[in-house]
Amino acid sequence: MKVGIIKETKIPGDSRCPLIPEQAAFLIKRGWEIVAQRSEKRSFTNSEFEKAGVPLVDDIDDCDILIGVKEVKLEALIENKTYFFFSHTIKEQEYNRELLREIIRKRIRLIDYEVLTNDKGQRLIAFGKFAGMVGAHNGLMAYGKRTGLFDLPRMKDMKNYNEARAVYHKIQFPKMKIILTGNGRVANGAAEVLNDMGITKVTSDEFLKSHANEAVYCQIGPKEYVRPKNKLDFELQHFYDNPAEYESAFQPFLSKADVFINGIYWDNEAPSFFKPSDLLDPGFSIKTIADVTCDIAPVSSIPTTIRPSTIAEPVYGVDKITMKECSAYQDNSIDMMAVDNLPNELPRDASEAFGAQFIEHILPELKKVKSDILVRATVAVDGKLGPYFQYLENYLKGN
Repeated sequence: MKVGIIKETKIPGDSRCPLIPEQAAFLIKRGWEIVAQRSEKRSFTNSEFEKAGVPLVDDIDDCDILIGVKEVKLEALIENKTYFFFSHTIKEQEYNRELLREIIRKRIRLIDYEVLTNDKGQRLIAFGKFAGMVGAHNGLMAYGKRTGLFDLPRMKDMKNYNEARAVYHKIQFPKMKIILTGNGRVANGAAEVLNDMGITKVTSDEFLKSHANEAVYCQIGPKEYVRPKNKLDFELQHFYDNPAEYESAFQPFLSKADVFINGIYWDNEAPSFFKPSDLLDPGFSIKTIADVTCDIAPVSSIPTTIRPSTIAEPVYGVDKITMKECSAYQDNSIDMMAVDNLPNELPRDASEAFGAQFIEHILPELKKVKSDILVRATVAVDGKLGPYFQYLENYLKGN
């Protein structure tokens, strides 16, 4: 079984890798055959892989398993291989329909990191923590630019998170109110950054009832941002199983928050946090939204996320009246930070953490004759959809 670390081909580029040089070298010493495809874009250089003792190659045709991070360009896909990457197809994303069609045409076995879960449905591997960390940083960066109250350097220009933490300690953040949604890896990563910034965490009652005399944030889960339409009591599992039976309960926060950091996993049938018409309410106080979730409107938790942004240009404006894109930091607009590859601003930290999860949870499954974990995450195999992804049949047909 030969494993190839592939170079990233998606545009805009990504500098993360699924295994860092030291991790690949560790596995080679334990009997795994691993090579790295040469890349000039990785945050870990070719020479770092070479120095660690990981063979560098241009041709990966003889590898059995190919592991990357982002989607692979259609022309780079190799027939009859097993691929691991984030395909962004399982929620029927229109922009990747042709990718899945090509994977099926080429009889590729696609295992999507996003659905590698244990028996309880909990994800085993993710970049979510780092998406949340960078998302919170960028959201505050954008709010600082809009208000002129503080200047936060870009995360992408720092070597690692330790450098960012040192910057936070030098900034006196002004009074402001930040609402953070979610309880998972993403939201908790965002909360870690807010804590390191010295921003005080408060309860939802405190957030809604009091004026901020300092920088504060409130972290809320589904029980506080949705409510059942036709039943009295909120039940978390019922919400997860029946999201269409719920409506937004986020309205009170719209007039109390300055910054909104969205760190949830959103189901297509769940309610949006607010409606476009809410932007016209004189009491709507949110100026900046960091949408780490980054589902694109109109099928999205945030109706102003009209497109993904990029690391090079992370913030755009949305006119409150027309709902059209405009320049950021204008009085009549809301600022959107919607970068869809946020961990790539901390690529070395994120890659090392991801590789550790891959080694611990996923590699052992490759040695098994049959792995339920891998079967549950197999989006396509042998020229057809995997057993857990038959629902994508209409999507493939263009419906």
